[in-house]
Amino acid sequence: MRWRFIFNIVGILTLFLGISMIFPLLFGFHFKDQSIAPLLKSMGITVAAGLLLYLAFRRATVEFISHREGMAIVTIGWTTVGFFGALPFYLSGEFGPFVDCFFESVSGFTTTGSSILTNIEAVSKGLLFWRSFIQWLGGMGIIVLSVAILPFLGVGGMQLYKAEVPSPVPDKLKPRIRETALVLWKVYALISLAEVIMLMIGGMSLYDSLCHTFTTMPTGGFSTKNASIAHYDSVYFDGVIIFFMLLAGINFSLHYQFLRGKTLVFWRDSECRFFLGAVLFLIVVVTINTYGAVYETIGQSLRYASFQVVSIVTTTGYATADYEMWPAMSQLILLLCMFLGASGGSTGGGMKCIRVMLYLKYCYKELFILIHPRAVQHIKIGGKSIPEDVVRSVLGFMGLYIGLFVISSVILAGMGVDLVTSVAAVAATIGNIGPGLGMVGPTDNFAQIPYMGKWLLIWCMLLGRLEIYTVIILLVPEFWRK
Repeated sequence: MRWRFIFNIVGILTLFLGISMIFPLLFGFHFKDQSIAPLLKSMGITVAAGLLLYLAFRRATVEFISHREGMAIVTIGWTTVGFFGALPFYLSGEFGPFVDCFFESVSGFTTTGSSILTNIEAVSKGLLFWRSFIQWLGGMGIIVLSVAILPFLGVGGMQLYKAEVPSPVPDKLKPRIRETALVLWKVYALISLAEVIMLMIGGMSLYDSLCHTFTTMPTGGFSTKNASIAHYDSVYFDGVIIFFMLLAGINFSLHYQFLRGKTLVFWRDSECRFFLGAVLFLIVVVTINTYGAVYETIGQSLRYASFQVVSIVTTTGYATADYEMWPAMSQLILLLCMFLGASGGSTGGGMKCIRVMLYLKYCYKELFILIHPRAVQHIKIGGKSIPEDVVRSVLGFMGLYIGLFVISSVILAGMGVDLVTSVAAVAATIGNIGPGLGMVGPTDNFAQIPYMGKWLLIWCMLLGRLEIYTVIILLVPEFWRK
């Protein structure tokens, strides 16, 4: 492990994070609110820390990054930006003790959207903008990770994208990754700009349009309103945000191919078809289940079912309805949506559709072999045979995901949290959803979770966002041996 190089990279990340605080600072000056002083102090501390790390280890250059170093950079880097991102919240005094500030920051960077705020609209505009902006930064970071970096670290079956993205060779991370990251940034920014314009056309202010775009595209879900998107009670806004949540839930490499003229790329991608088909099916089921029981007209039922299903399955976490008032079947479907998640290579969390597809195909293969013991059956996705090491990696990921979910739920329940809240809170954080059920439902928040419970859920957010393996591998003794 070349720690000097690792700290050099972390220093660069920290430096850029500090510089990016200028954007919320501008809004603080515009609104003349209380965010100016904490943002200035945080900017100074973060930039100074980043420069110190960078200058201290600036000579630590290497030609390639090993698998172990890549995983260390990802985990340490994400934790570091979460820490420094919490400084504006902490220094302002508006977010409470540091654990709450760190929770809010990590929730932002991991695009989880779980919040400890009880009165969002009372918070300074500059800090609310920072809260939204870190989700946008985190969302782009996740795309670069899941499409351009993690596939080549052999993390959780994401190797499936090796052949689809113009990235480096499997065992080394070379400078060509910069080209991939730049392309993805352009696509991400272009779609974000389109959403800002669409929201402003509907009458939303520039400030709110930016904040909601910065939390829609990364499927984060932070809102500037206490009632989330329900505050606007607008069919137009619901439709626009549903559309962009779906775009954010699709592999961003497909958006790039579409913009290059491959108009049928979405239909030809088997994971995209599975994702959109699952969303459509679940919307129909929830619409039927809530019609009559909650909503008087089929139009109302379709509207709210569509928004909530898309919001949860893409792991955005916006709310236009209190789904805890829905029938048990609809609530259970939304809970299962937290595990399904969006497409690989998107800003969405959860297990990812590509893994669920591969797992279902593996189960079918086992059943087929029971009937035909001598048959040679290969698992294929998109007409391509999936290597055994990838299948093994996916099965290991899903086993770890469920295992960590169960263990974390038990620990949280052991802290005195009720059963429904424990299960839903862990599912919402490890899947990077945002709201859950019980004490952390769509009209509630995470403020009432015990002190140690918040640290546990912070750990869950990092686990889910960084694809489990990248974080958990640091706890394996063999990882640290030469």
